This record gives sequence, structure tokens and C-alpha cells, in this order.
Amino acid sequence: MGIQERRLRQKVEVKTSILQAAWQLVLEEGWQALSIRKIADAIEYSVPVIYTHFDNKDAILQEFTKEGFRLLTEVIVQQRDSQPDPSQQLVVIAQGYWDFAFAHKEYYQLMFGLGIPPCEQMNQVAEMKQFSDVLIGVIQKAINSSQQPEVNAFLKFHTYWSILHGLVSIQMIDRQPVENPWSQLVLKDAIDGYIKALNG
Repeated sequence: MGIQERRLRQKVEVKTSILQAAWQLVLEEGWQALSIRKIADAIEYSVPVIYTHFDNKDAILQEFTKEGFRLLTEVIVQQRDSQPDPSQQLVVIAQGYWDFAFAHKEYYQLMFGLGIPPCEQMNQVAEMKQFSDVLIGVIQKAINSSQQPEVNAFLKFHTYWSILHGLVSIQMIDRQPVENPWSQLVLKDAIDGYIKALNG
């Protein structure tokens, strides 16, 4: 292995160590407690070493945000592919989204800590765009087979996502057990109403 390849491998290894240490700190202390100094102490490197890999703490958080969207997209694609009918796809995607949010609270809270990302950010970050493209694709298919094919799929995407995010956020704030059957009934009622309105 040449010097350049060795340096590249070492750079990747250090970057991976930084992210692993950051994630461990998040699991133990939460996002608010994360700092460059704590990460440096955890991996026994100096602070400047961290800055050679990441411009600041926000850059580290952005890596986790992208990973969260990648994982969430995997879930909703799997759910979508489990059903042939677009309306049923919307039902199982909603459940998959819900399950992801509570199985991966740390990711979800970072991904949506400031609410739903703006359109510009969704289009610029590949992992976010892939997530929105999957949902818009399913919604467009449901619209195409509905009584009102002229409905704007982008608008309905935002409505669907707002329903899911709102319900998840309320549940997280209330800190009630996720197994609470009432929350599942609310989710089902909201998505059933959304699909009924979509189908006209």
C-alpha cells in the first residue's frame, strides 16, 4: 500500500472514529451535550484534529441527519414495496414512519429538531431528496387512480408529511408509551381521512 493510500485510509478511520464517538456521546448525554471538545477527549485526539475532518459541530450533525434520512428512506421503500395498491402503500408507509421515529428517537429528533426541512435543503441533500421522491411517487400514483387526478402531488406530500410529523412530535412531547393503543388509533384515523380526501 502506497503512502497516499495509507493516508487516505487513516483519514477515513479518524473520521469514522469521530462519528462513532459523537454518536456514543449522543446516546449517553443527548444532542445538546455534544461538543467538539468532548469528541476529542473521547477519541484522545486534539481539537484541531477534529476540525481537519469537520468544519464545526453542525457539520457532524449534518452527517447524522443524512444517515437518518437514508435509514428512514430504506424503511419507507420497504413498506411501499410490501403493498401493490398506492392507498395501502400510504397506510403502511405511515406505520413504518411512526415505528422508525420511536425506534430511532435520537436520529428523528436531530432530523426534525427544527421542524420539517425547507424545500431548498430537501433538494440539495441527496438523502433528503430520495426520501421526498419516494413519498411523492406513491402519492402521485394514488392521485392518478383517484377521482381527482388534477390534485397537486407536492401539496399532498406536504400534507401527508405534516400529519405524520405532527403526530410523532405530540407523542414524543407527551412522553407516553409508544404502545399506547390510543396513539395508533389517532394515526390510523388521520391517515384514513387523508386517503379518503385524496381519493375524492
